[in-house]
Amino acid sequence: MADMTTPRVLTLMGSGETAPTMVTTHRRLAGRLVDGPAAVRAGVRAVVLDTPYGFQENAPELAERAVAYFSESIDVDLAVAGLIRMRDADPLVIEQGLAAIRSSDYVFAGPGSPTYAVDQWHGTVVPELLTTKLDTGGIVVFASAAALTMGSHTVPVYEIYKCGMEPHWVDGLGILGHIGINAVVIPHYDNAEGGHHDTRFCYLGERRLVQMEALLPTDTWVLGVDEHTGLVIDLDAGRADVVGNGTVTIRVDGASQVHPSGSTIALEHLVEPSATAAASTPTAVTTTASEPTSTPPTATSLSTDIAEAAAEFDAAIDAGNADGAVRAVLRAEAAIHAWSADTLQGDDADHARSTLRAMITRLGAAARDGLVDPRTIRGPLVDILLDIRAGARADKQYELSDLVRDRLAAAGITVNDTAEGAVWEIAD
Repeated sequence: MADMTTPRVLTLMGSGETAPTMVTTHRRLAGRLVDGPAAVRAGVRAVVLDTPYGFQENAPELAERAVAYFSESIDVDLAVAGLIRMRDADPLVIEQGLAAIRSSDYVFAGPGSPTYAVDQWHGTVVPELLTTKLDTGGIVVFASAAALTMGSHTVPVYEIYKCGMEPHWVDGLGILGHIGINAVVIPHYDNAEGGHHDTRFCYLGERRLVQMEALLPTDTWVLGVDEHTGLVIDLDAGRADVVGNGTVTIRVDGASQVHPSGSTIALEHLVEPSATAAASTPTAVTTTASEPTSTPPTATSLSTDIAEAAAEFDAAIDAGNADGAVRAVLRAEAAIHAWSADTLQGDDADHARSTLRAMITRLGAAARDGLVDPRTIRGPLVDILLDIRAGARADKQYELSDLVRDRLAAAGITVNDTAEGAVWEIAD
């Protein structure tokens, strides 16, 4: 159990919890639990609460990816709670998972189904264990589906967006209410996967979000967290810091205060968001309900990394720079590996692999055919032979002249006689 010297921190992430965009945040949080960077792996007791995706057939794989991400990128050994199911599960497995949570000082949970998670957690001691961390010391990092469960209510995302159910709420864990923040959490707040249709606000869109806001108690508001963005709520310091690529939105009665990455929000403003203007640096931007309340991420994503590597590769090939082309291929491979633990890449991963394969294919062609313009290599020799041919023609040695032309043609070089003299080109 964490002692009183352990910081009390709740971090909410909109997405990207196992992506390169959140590495710095995880490292900073883990670093607060130890004396120095060298002590992180030995000093941090971390656990992944795997319930949100426990219904998925690939749940063990998702847990393994989280473990690998923390080991390779954060230098933290992540235990797996093994609580993929808590109803009618093996009592020993449940108790072992709960013991792992009790003994940890860093609890992490991420993607999956928020309604499955709260259904499994309601009536158990999981909510109590989380609030105890925030009371006595511990870092709780909930992202994506897990972040949805933190408020008084949660959005049944799959049920509404995929199954067509009418907009409604499901009871959340109320963890935010325990620390005085009477809000619901909406991750993926700036989602743009829908293209021509509105998938902001965790796939709800503005129309359905307005409907759902009307169903909330009058004192409950919306806390929106963009993708690849986090809100680090430090209960000891009385502040919340916006980190990552995007923004955090405080939306009360349809009006939004938008806090960009780098902002600091006073904890008291999260407790009473409508009482005073936000104490935020830089200043928050207020919008109406009809306006987009956030902008797409501008920093790194897998698609951006791959596009930059592909552009670097093309430029290197065009310049005949073999080393530069290889570096671009290695950069693309490193990006694919770095993003491999991210569970919400969509089509990005397939596109990245396709781009890498195309780069390798072009590199193979360059190895076979060369990167340097063949005219540069053959030109001096061809010019000498054409000078000999011109001399032969001038001396009326047409047999020699034709022999030079025919030998050049056999070597793939076509010679054409013009009024200005002989010109040559490499045949296709």
